[in-house]
Amino acid sequence: MSSKETLLNGRYRLVAQQGSGGMAVIYKATDLALSRTVAVKILRPSLTNDSDFLKRFRQEARNVANLSHPNIVTVHDVGQDGNTHYIVMEYVDGTDLKNLIRSEAPFPIDRALSITIKICAGVGYAHRAGLVHADVKPQNVLVTKSDNVKVTDFGIAQALSATQPRSRQKIVWGSPHYFSPEQAQGEPPTPASDVYAIGIVMFEMLTGKLPFAGTDQQELAMAHIRETPPNASDFNPNVPVHLDRILQKVMSKEPASRYRTADQLGRILIAYRRQGQVTTDQVPEVPHEDTSSGTEATLPPTPGPGYVEPDASSGYRPAPPSEPSVQAPVSYSNSGVTTDAYTNASYRSPATTPSMSPVPSQPYQPPRAPDVMIQSRYRAAEPPQQLDMVTLVLAFLAFIAVVLLIPLWIAVYQAWMG
Repeated sequence: MSSKETLLNGRYRLVAQQGSGGMAVIYKATDLALSRTVAVKILRPSLTNDSDFLKRFRQEARNVANLSHPNIVTVHDVGQDGNTHYIVMEYVDGTDLKNLIRSEAPFPIDRALSITIKICAGVGYAHRAGLVHADVKPQNVLVTKSDNVKVTDFGIAQALSATQPRSRQKIVWGSPHYFSPEQAQGEPPTPASDVYAIGIVMFEMLTGKLPFAGTDQQELAMAHIRETPPNASDFNPNVPVHLDRILQKVMSKEPASRYRTADQLGRILIAYRRQGQVTTDQVPEVPHEDTSSGTEATLPPTPGPGYVEPDASSGYRPAPPSEPSVQAPVSYSNSGVTTDAYTNASYRSPATTPSMSPVPSQPYQPPRAPDVMIQSRYRAAEPPQQLDMVTLVLAFLAFIAVVLLIPLWIAVYQAWMG
């Protein structure tokens, strides 16, 4: 932009370019009215003559402005200065996840889990508001120096209830390396499409590589549709087999085979991470277990399936208990397959965010994640007490009494039959 255009509507002074994407350029700017640093997203001039694109651009501002979550970039304002269309957002002092992957991947398991859980928290909140991000990728995830995560660029996000299906099918949404098989086939994105993209982002953090490759967009699309994703452990032997299985489910070809929303995936990863931190000494004693059989100590009763333990680092926080719970149940099985009831879940606005089950009176233990082995405490069985002489004598007398009674029972029987 020229020097005359560095001040938008007399309020936002552009300082430096921070990044660029397919439809916009991001600038660090100063809000002169409020004396604060902001980020300004300016639509590329080549797209300002497209009325449909401008409509989507303005829709993005309206959709995201209604989202208030610690893992979503806050939108402050939207405006137009001449032929320049822009959105004003909070400024995040950090870098995008793609740059971190290029310089630091593969990430440690715990760090990859932590970042993915925060992405799920932000995207899951949008899902509950009826929005699909449709372009989840590392470039759209901002990470601060303390590893806090902010999901940004809902540039092609859509309100599920307001978008016409026919018009959606004409558009291939997303980025080729990260979009889902249904997006590759031109179908409209769903929350399960975002889950697929989050899985690819996590795979990239764990391995430093993408699961699919191609020389052009068509080859990439066919890879997403036809090829089986590799295991992350093939590239990084430190990836546990159980985490590999979760990733395989997340990157399933059929949307119905994945976790249906980012919230659901986030809960699975939280449970997996917490179970991975359990050690033998941390397993609570069971006061009434059968010590004679040496059975495994069992976990205390768990709260309802929609419950998420407060976790400041993950961005998941339970809603006030006065709100009704609409979370679909999640169940776990030893086969590693998680079943759920998210087939036709209704989505609600942020103002009516689904609440979680109340915290139980006893310490909370999360439900078992698929195929996650837990080290448990065993108690040695007490040696059986030795029989004393009195017990032996009494047993012998009882045996003699039974033997002597046998002729009497035979005589009674013969008399009755005669």
